[in-house]
Amino acid sequence: MTATRIRQLLEQMTLEEKVAILSGEDFWSVPSIERLGIGKLRVSDGPNGARGGGSLVGGVKSASFPVGIAIGSTWNVELAREIGTALADEVKSKGAHMLLAPTVNIHRSVTNGRNFECYSEDPLLSAELAVAYIGGLQDQGIGATIKHFVGNESEIERTTISSEIDERSLREIYLIPFEWAVKKAGTWGIMSSYNRLNGTFTSEHNWLLGTVLRDEWGYDGIVMSDWFGSHSTSETVNAGLDLEMPGPPRDRGQKLVDAVNAGSVTVETLDDRVLAMMRLMERVGSLDDHRPHQERADDRPEHRALIRRAGAEAAVLLKNDGVLPLAGEGKIAVIGPNAKTAQIMGGGSAQLNAHYRVSPWQGLVSALGEGRLNYAKGCTNDRFQPVLRGEFAVDYFDNLTLSGEPVYRGSIEDAQTFWIGQVAEGKVDALNFSARVRGTFTPEASGVHKVGIYSAGFAKVFVDGKLIADAWSNWTKGRTFFEEGCDEVVGEIMLEAGRAHEVMIEFCTKDFSTLGLAAFACGIGLPLGDEAIADAVAAARGAETALVFIGRNGEWDTEGSDLPGIVLPGRQNELVEAIAAVNPCTVVVLQSGGPVEMPWAGKVAAVVSAWYPGQEAGNAIADVLTGAAEPGGRLPQTFPVRWADNPAHSQDREVYPGLEGKVRYEEGIFVGYRHYDKVGMAPLYPFGFGLGYTSFTLSDLKADDSRFEADGTVTVTLTVANTGKRAGSTVVQLYVSDTEASAQRPEKELKAFSKLKLDAGESRSVELSLDARSFAFFDSEKKCWVVEAGDFVLHAGQSSADLPLSATVRRESSMTLPV
Repeated sequence: MTATRIRQLLEQMTLEEKVAILSGEDFWSVPSIERLGIGKLRVSDGPNGARGGGSLVGGVKSASFPVGIAIGSTWNVELAREIGTALADEVKSKGAHMLLAPTVNIHRSVTNGRNFECYSEDPLLSAELAVAYIGGLQDQGIGATIKHFVGNESEIERTTISSEIDERSLREIYLIPFEWAVKKAGTWGIMSSYNRLNGTFTSEHNWLLGTVLRDEWGYDGIVMSDWFGSHSTSETVNAGLDLEMPGPPRDRGQKLVDAVNAGSVTVETLDDRVLAMMRLMERVGSLDDHRPHQERADDRPEHRALIRRAGAEAAVLLKNDGVLPLAGEGKIAVIGPNAKTAQIMGGGSAQLNAHYRVSPWQGLVSALGEGRLNYAKGCTNDRFQPVLRGEFAVDYFDNLTLSGEPVYRGSIEDAQTFWIGQVAEGKVDALNFSARVRGTFTPEASGVHKVGIYSAGFAKVFVDGKLIADAWSNWTKGRTFFEEGCDEVVGEIMLEAGRAHEVMIEFCTKDFSTLGLAAFACGIGLPLGDEAIADAVAAARGAETALVFIGRNGEWDTEGSDLPGIVLPGRQNELVEAIAAVNPCTVVVLQSGGPVEMPWAGKVAAVVSAWYPGQEAGNAIADVLTGAAEPGGRLPQTFPVRWADNPAHSQDREVYPGLEGKVRYEEGIFVGYRHYDKVGMAPLYPFGFGLGYTSFTLSDLKADDSRFEADGTVTVTLTVANTGKRAGSTVVQLYVSDTEASAQRPEKELKAFSKLKLDAGESRSVELSLDARSFAFFDSEKKCWVVEAGDFVLHAGQSSADLPLSATVRRESSMTLPV
């Protein structure tokens, strides 16, 4: 009945109406067709929440969930499904029908600015979690939009660069999460990536969108462009890009009408795209949704509890010399730049206006009482000067010269803004205006302050009438605002404590490269000196335990900018060394979107990686430190000793970060632990590693290979026992080695896993299933998957470097599998 109705609607649509629903109306919606009763389709950014419409800064408040790498760290498929289900509620609270999530690009390097948003370096772990997350969303009628399809593993020149990836590496590593999302989860949406793939933009890639996605995988959902990621009219439509976002259209609209009339897009092809869009609208309910659009800030207790539990389960205990969980009644020094700042998420399109933010300090105060705690910041870890907080008045001008009378007066909360869509209630052109922003800054201490400004547009900062920072006169493209902004320009001025200094920012738009937006951020900071570290050392010396909260933040781990390396920013390494020298019970709590170098790892008593765990960050961290919760995480990404050990690190710039418009995936299939195994290099902490507050043993591995010759399947069973004194969790990991392959293969590959929780003394049998693809490699010449004859070794354990159990299965014949 539904298919018949959609076909009938299609037959009633004019050419212009068909074209209309193949591109956005505005930043977050597809237009309705009122004449036919077709409702408006709305989307919301994710994946760690549902921000709703409007800007990336401010807006209606939303729940902030753990970021992707934190979910990856849980290795908990059912938890991923729970989060997807909860996010469906969040999307509904914003009046939307689709979430732009999950993000499943692979952790090829350790410096990708967007690694925090993705699950893992391993395709199987990424795929399992994505399938569950999508199921949680779509079982509640909210469409998933898995992204970014494909080869978007860095943020450098991301809107133009060509990812040069051979077909075998694509099939075995980078396409797997998308393939599972289509075949196993039935995802309703896929977002194409910004980059080119082997020379062709993915948004108009016939092989990717046609041959692979639709012909081989049987996909019947939609493909939408990343925002401003469409680059043509006929080419994208003919290749299989259903939806150009955002609106108003740049490549479609009248251009597409003309293309159909000229015959460069056939009516049959156009109708295929329209049918896909209406099929989606029916699935998510927007086809008949005519309710007034409303966004609500639903702060749900059950979501608070889920976020807190997931945050603790994501925390990875990397080292523990018996100092955790915290015990006794002694004094605790709480030190570091992340101690009183809640680092809850990364930066870019995933950021949102959280209901609240719990810092580690606040979480510890709630758990232990403030009387036991003593705080010292020690140093900073900011990439930019701290954003000026408070309300700022804004005058808008419908010209680029700040001349004449303002056409609109408004205000912004904090001296940062991200203008997209409608600006100044439509009184100015969003890409052709100027603005004057006024407010005050009252320093807490006197001294020479740094004043910073970075902008997508031209900007100047005046303090007390004096020009201090000029990002206007010599504006140069940098690594901010998705590569549309300049790097921060910093000036200095002496400011007096307690005095309200006048701050004025002048701004005007400029021509953009790819993304049509206008934005700026302005901050003022007082640098910390040696005395700050000395104060932290004094606090640590007088405490029983020193908790040092270090890492990065969403300024570093962000869309639109890769990291310069994995050394901790600022003087954080120096701070840890100084604290460890005076307190043998030093616990480092790391928050970052990926690995960091740890030259002090052997000098501290414990290390916890807490990632960016969402709005309950401080409570989740306190739960782990105090033992109220188990640190349930296992590394989804290998931590190398140094950045140079990473497989993407190379003297050849074309391998990374890219050269002359190309980034060559030279390492092929040897990503992450596959690389370290290949070269025989021990990492700092291996893939899949994580400690707990109890201990487990694995035994009795058995492999049932009775069907292996017939259909390639094997069933593995083993026993897991909690041999410790408290309940806890572990992840049983099963890897496969092909000992007689004709093609070069990794030493081992993760092919199955199971997370389980056991009480003290409890034992349980675990069953893991392997299908034929678990033993196959992709043959690029034959264009199929091949399972060769010979021995395969199955390795079971609790990390990629701890695999005490093994069994061998053998095939006498080869078999091929379709794509």
